[in-house]
Amino acid sequence: MATVVSSAGGLLAMLNESHPLLKLHALSNLNNLVDNFWPEISTSVPVIESLYEDEEFDQHQRQLAALLVSKVLLSFYLVFYYLGELNDSLSYALGAGSLFDVSEDSDYVHTLLAKAIDEYASSKSKAAESHDESSSVDPRLEAIVERMLEKCILDGKYHQAMGIAIECRRLDKLEEAITKSDNVHGTLSYCINVSHTFVNLREYRQEVLHLLVKVFQKLPSPDYLSICQCLMFLDEPEGVAIILEKLLCSENKDDALLAFQVAFDLVENEHQAFLLNVRGPDDVQMTDGNPATNVIVAEDPHEIMYAERLNKIKGILSGETSIQLTLQFLYSHNKSDLLILKTIRQSVEMRNSVCHSATIYANAIMHAGTTVDTFLRENLDWLSRATNWAKFSATAGLGVIHRGHLQQGRSLMAPYLPQGGAGGGGSPYSEGGALYALGLIHANHGEGIKQFLRDSLRSTNVEVIQHGACLGLGLAALGTADEDIYDDIKSVLYTDSAVAGEAAGISMGLLIVGTASEKASEMLAYAHETQHEKIIRGLALGIALTVYGREEEADTLIEQMTRDQDPILRYGGMYALALAYSGTANNKAIRQLLHFAVSDVSDDVRRTAVLALGFVLYSEPEQTPRIVSLLSESYNPHVRYGAALAVGISCAGTGLSEAISLLEPLTSDVVDFVRQGALIAMAMVMIQISEANDSRVGTFRRQLEKIILDKHEDTMSKMGAILASGILDAGGRNVTIRLLSKTKHDKVTAVVALIGLNYDLKVPKFEFLSHAKPSLFEYPKPTTVPTTTSAVKLPTAVLSTSAKAKSRAKKEADQKITAQKVAGSESSVAGSNAGKGKSSTEKEGDSMQVDSPPEKKSEPEPSFEILTNPARVVPGQERFIKFLEESRYVPVKLAPSGFVLLRDLRPTEPEVLSLTDTPSTTASAAGGSATGQQQGSASAMSVDEEPQPPQPFEYTS
Repeated sequence: MATVVSSAGGLLAMLNESHPLLKLHALSNLNNLVDNFWPEISTSVPVIESLYEDEEFDQHQRQLAALLVSKVLLSFYLVFYYLGELNDSLSYALGAGSLFDVSEDSDYVHTLLAKAIDEYASSKSKAAESHDESSSVDPRLEAIVERMLEKCILDGKYHQAMGIAIECRRLDKLEEAITKSDNVHGTLSYCINVSHTFVNLREYRQEVLHLLVKVFQKLPSPDYLSICQCLMFLDEPEGVAIILEKLLCSENKDDALLAFQVAFDLVENEHQAFLLNVRGPDDVQMTDGNPATNVIVAEDPHEIMYAERLNKIKGILSGETSIQLTLQFLYSHNKSDLLILKTIRQSVEMRNSVCHSATIYANAIMHAGTTVDTFLRENLDWLSRATNWAKFSATAGLGVIHRGHLQQGRSLMAPYLPQGGAGGGGSPYSEGGALYALGLIHANHGEGIKQFLRDSLRSTNVEVIQHGACLGLGLAALGTADEDIYDDIKSVLYTDSAVAGEAAGISMGLLIVGTASEKASEMLAYAHETQHEKIIRGLALGIALTVYGREEEADTLIEQMTRDQDPILRYGGMYALALAYSGTANNKAIRQLLHFAVSDVSDDVRRTAVLALGFVLYSEPEQTPRIVSLLSESYNPHVRYGAALAVGISCAGTGLSEAISLLEPLTSDVVDFVRQGALIAMAMVMIQISEANDSRVGTFRRQLEKIILDKHEDTMSKMGAILASGILDAGGRNVTIRLLSKTKHDKVTAVVALIGLNYDLKVPKFEFLSHAKPSLFEYPKPTTVPTTTSAVKLPTAVLSTSAKAKSRAKKEADQKITAQKVAGSESSVAGSNAGKGKSSTEKEGDSMQVDSPPEKKSEPEPSFEILTNPARVVPGQERFIKFLEESRYVPVKLAPSGFVLLRDLRPTEPEVLSLTDTPSTTASAAGGSATGQQQGSASAMSVDEEPQPPQPFEYTS
């Protein structure tokens, strides 16, 4: 039977003996007893320390003494949380050498390992930041970390090893952990995700990605999709071009499909300059050259096949293929509700130009990319009341509606464009707006239009037209850093015209966005010279755009701007912080923004600092409501406004419950512009979220209608409600707001669709599964036509009458009938955009089918639905998407949305194609089917009767 030890006194006494063996025996036993007797042992720590420092004792005995002191000190730390003890404990653990066992499962080892890794990582980071490779890390510390890494790899804990290796900047160990793992592809994907999420320094993240590309390329079957995404982060278009060339040259058809998929994935990231470099110049075609070469191309089947594939991939990389498919999808699946716009238009007072313009904006957003401008053509008289800048915006709104109509953009806008040099008699506002619209139509894909915009800019001295041309050029040549265009815009800036100069400043930023160009300092210098606040504001935004995504590289410029005496430049500094660290959730950037949000003397700067948090945090939306919750209760309305927009930006399209809860009280704030911001932000959060997902969506729609129809509501709130109505149903209810692509690249647009494509880049008809209740992701119910009584009063009257009738009912049969009526009217209100009121029974039956639900109540809702390619797939639905096992088509990569290339398993069978109608060729037929079904016979008639494009869009202002 083992003796129970009640005191360490006897062993501690042996430490004072002269014989080394007695001391060794004492140290060994005390090490085993330290967990229970550390307070008693702590009284003898000076004696044990002296043994460790006595060089006459052998190495093993000294290491035992160090280990014992380390354990005692750590026990002190764990009880009293005194950090000095932890540091000393680690120091003695290092002195214990190999006796410090990293595999021991104890609080002592776990705590010191965490401390050792933190210390080592900190030392390595400091050495890297100072670019001083000679600055040495304690070799004993390095030995502990290496032992830990080796143990993780040996035990098969590869993810843990990779995390430690990345944190400690040990890329050699990272490579070892990846190559030795049992699932290299999965480990690499995990590592890419970790590098984006946890590596804060851009320079170091690029080192990690370089390593991953190297490992990927060594694999027997490289994952070209991931390699090309990494190369895009590294800005190495040549590497991507080589991979695509290799895949296109392959005899295997699947390799070509993979190349097309890679191209579509790169296009989704919306980096125009990079894609242009991958694509190469247009004049390098397979059929160029001397006649002899052309003969060879014609005779060699392999060359013909390559030429066809090259042509297809250049179309994809130019963006034309995806834009055309998106345009077709948005056109054919358009579910916008013209009745909502009609209600808004009727409620807006003729004299209120702000709400008039807001209605035009709402229409543009609601029909963005659909090419459906029915509302404008049906309300020409009302539209013609727009004057000055409202006319500019109305014309520019056409660019939003026809965004992506690359082939006919210029002919669509022809009636409004400047005629004969400096504007031949038309309104300069509509001419400037038309040039801006061309930029919007060709945004990020401006190769075909930028020369026309340059010519228009150079041939006019009218500042409003220059304003439109500058903005249009900036959008069309986004990020291309074209020197000639930059010089053209700079010459407009130097005319020192306030109106033209403001647009020039923004446009310069758009042109060199994300390049961290030296030109930013030139722009900053001019901002200090000019007296025009408009120009300073334009330049402040332009300078912020230049550092987009550059993280720590932008710190010097941010420091300059945020310390400037001019509040407008400090305001630009907030945007520089927001854009440089966008989507990084970087702690340093968040701290800086919070500091300015509470300390700056300018309300403009404080508001923008809070708003900027939304950009920094959009990759982690669930954090934003928590971070800005206190700011949303600030006494300063500008700060509250910023908090609302921050939540709207970062939580856009998520339907996040915490975000809605934070915004709800702000929608009824005492200050009008705070209410406006909260309504817009709420619409951004709720975009593409159904009422079945969150009942507050229906409540919010009804709140918007109440504000719009209320004659006594202030203009600011009404404007916010009108814009929110447009945002909720953006792009024909098929568009969401998403600032991050699926591969973690920053992006600016997103269509909520899955579009499957075959080898010919056509859209075959096939079915796939959405394993969720259909109501969770369905389109909102169309609104119904109100009866003669005013729509705002009807829902209350109907419901209260029904309630009284129900309470007076005596018989069971009467109760049932009344209950059905109540259910019908409530369904109409809940399903409508804001409870337009009860219409005739026949009309309700046609549009809402309110008579059928009571009979079908017994049938449970199915738990899945079958969707047909192409289909609307909203972000929240992506996790429920499954491809059917017996399907003829198999995706090249498993993707729940976006453009997906499909392998045809039965190529000999005839194919049925979807999405064959395009706005340019079948406008009348498709327009009637796309819009008429839910907009009533009047709008269907108007679309059916339209002539062939471009005539539908040529209306006179």
